[in-house]
Amino acid sequence: MLGLITNVDLRSHENNLAHRTREIDRERLIVRRGQPFSITLQCSDSLPSEHHLELVLHLGKKDEVVIKVQKESEAGEKWWFNQQGAQDEILLTLHSPADAIIGQYRLAALIVSPDGHILEETDKIGFHLLFNPWCKDDDVYLPDESLLQEYIMNEDGVIYMGAENNIKSIPWNYGQFEDYVMDICFEVLDNSKDALRNSQMDIEKRSDPIYVGRTITAMVNANGDRGVLAGRWSEPYSDGVAPYRWTGSVPILQQWSKTGVRAVKYGQCWVFAGVACTVLRCLGIPTRLITNFASAHDVDGNLSVDFLLNEKLESIGGRDSSWNFHCWVESWMTRDDLPKGNDGWQVLDPTPQELSDGEFCCGPCPVTAIKEGNLRVKYDAPFVFAEVNADIVYWMVKPDGQRQKIKVNESGVGMNISTKSVYGNRREDVTLQYKYPEGSKKEREVFEKAGRRVSDDSTEPAKLQLSIKHAKPVFGTDFDVIVEVKNEGSEDANAELTILAIAVTYNSLNRGECQRQTTSVTVPANQTHKEVMRLHYNDYVKCVSEHNLIRVKAFLEAPGESEPIMTMANITMSKPSLFVEVPGKAVVSEQVTAHIFFTNPLPFPLKGGVFTVEGAGLLSASEIRVDGDISPGQKVSVKLSFKPMRAGVRKLLVDFDSDRLKDVKGVTTVVVRKRFMFSGF
Repeated sequence: MLGLITNVDLRSHENNLAHRTREIDRERLIVRRGQPFSITLQCSDSLPSEHHLELVLHLGKKDEVVIKVQKESEAGEKWWFNQQGAQDEILLTLHSPADAIIGQYRLAALIVSPDGHILEETDKIGFHLLFNPWCKDDDVYLPDESLLQEYIMNEDGVIYMGAENNIKSIPWNYGQFEDYVMDICFEVLDNSKDALRNSQMDIEKRSDPIYVGRTITAMVNANGDRGVLAGRWSEPYSDGVAPYRWTGSVPILQQWSKTGVRAVKYGQCWVFAGVACTVLRCLGIPTRLITNFASAHDVDGNLSVDFLLNEKLESIGGRDSSWNFHCWVESWMTRDDLPKGNDGWQVLDPTPQELSDGEFCCGPCPVTAIKEGNLRVKYDAPFVFAEVNADIVYWMVKPDGQRQKIKVNESGVGMNISTKSVYGNRREDVTLQYKYPEGSKKEREVFEKAGRRVSDDSTEPAKLQLSIKHAKPVFGTDFDVIVEVKNEGSEDANAELTILAIAVTYNSLNRGECQRQTTSVTVPANQTHKEVMRLHYNDYVKCVSEHNLIRVKAFLEAPGESEPIMTMANITMSKPSLFVEVPGKAVVSEQVTAHIFFTNPLPFPLKGGVFTVEGAGLLSASEIRVDGDISPGQKVSVKLSFKPMRAGVRKLLVDFDSDRLKDVKGVTTVVVRKRFMFSGF
């Protein structure tokens, strides 16, 4: 053996800076495809002129894929390299194609004699290759730097929830550049059904963001595979973590990996979407989290969501549902597998709802196809179209089984579709990217194209109109709901009015009746009658879910009116505030102290209080338990010291939970400065 190559320098600092991966790691080499990078071979002597250098790449645990790196002249669309020799160093510049496989590569450098004998071979050198949205030939290319800063580089998110008329937000720590998150993202891919079934085929397909995106939506939920999160939509959560307690993706991914890829308990839609956003951003696919308010779940594909009620207005049977809100992600990519016009944002939904090609995954489905009603494109376009466009039909089921249609709502689905703005923590409304304005001619054309009936509005409006009004109540207080009955007829009207308040989860699971009242009302011609229902904390606290959501139904039956009249309102009670501050200057690796303040707003003591704190680049998720009960009106303050790990503008996220009050969130911004080393003169 010649012993010519004595050392290999991967030049990680320079390469990672140029490839925008320095936040992931400064020591390991992490590069993006379609963009050259350089490594240096140190030699004991200069390479004899008759010998030449060859480079070979290996992928997969068993070297399932082996790629010979071409010399520059014969490159084409393949991996190629060029070399420059100087004294005892050889500078190698490697060029990956823009459609290279993403993954962990192992590179071997070989010295080969003129007759093809391998005289020397280096140990395999590991590096990671990611998608490259900065490269114009990559399928995930996004030509706007401000969008890339948000949809690839930003580790701090905002998730919208609540109801369409009362939109709330929570902070979310994506943490895609935290230590070893990238390794876990590749572990997610390695544990997919396709990877376990045929590793070589799976690795070869990892050049395609469509395939990778679809794999991730299947793997973020644990239904039917070794996925990351188990879903649960009602208590108890005692054998895991309640979905509302998570404040970021990193502890979830870490727990899944550490426990031998066992599903983490528990997630709901925003948790699934948050984790998917972390994985996709980390791998280099521009991704944003979307919230659709009044989101339909159409099981039978008829583009209408049917609700069956008995004569007591209680929901009975039926698998269709309408969720107060539902979260998914959109990823940016070209769709060479589809006709022109389908590039750009694609819906990917990791929440397990319906099977798609036998797996619990959804997408990628082009947002433009949803807007235009092109439901034949893959993947899962009819399901996504229904989520933002279905009709909601309410049926009264009589004791003899006869059904009476009591209400059709053609514009109550797919409202205020929201994402975090690129310009700070503001809400951006993207509804018009999913559909044409409600009631417009174009909207009707799309419905007909999608195979949905378009009703004619020739029926004359009912003389009696119902509406529900309410303030924005705070959880823990008593509040009023006002039902108005308006008589637009020329004669007085007598009717029976039923008002029903039930507790529901955000995805419409009934948690029990809070209050009901039935009264006979007389409404003079051209006047309005108001009926008030007072909701007491003591009544609703017994059944309200962790989403603090009350659904009020008002139902009016009047002799002479052909059909009963019904209306509904979802009331989200707001949570109290939690304050976080980090006084003084924050410097990398120097201790700072966070102060957290919380006051119990309820007329009852809170037991089992716990604060969870986390923040990308600041600290790993930590818990602080409160000693003893927190009395009504009592103010609690806790301190937490930590040493920031990375410079930059960071977010510190806090969640508070107790027996009676859950999911109280707080956030503060921390500007972390670099540490300056001063040397003596």
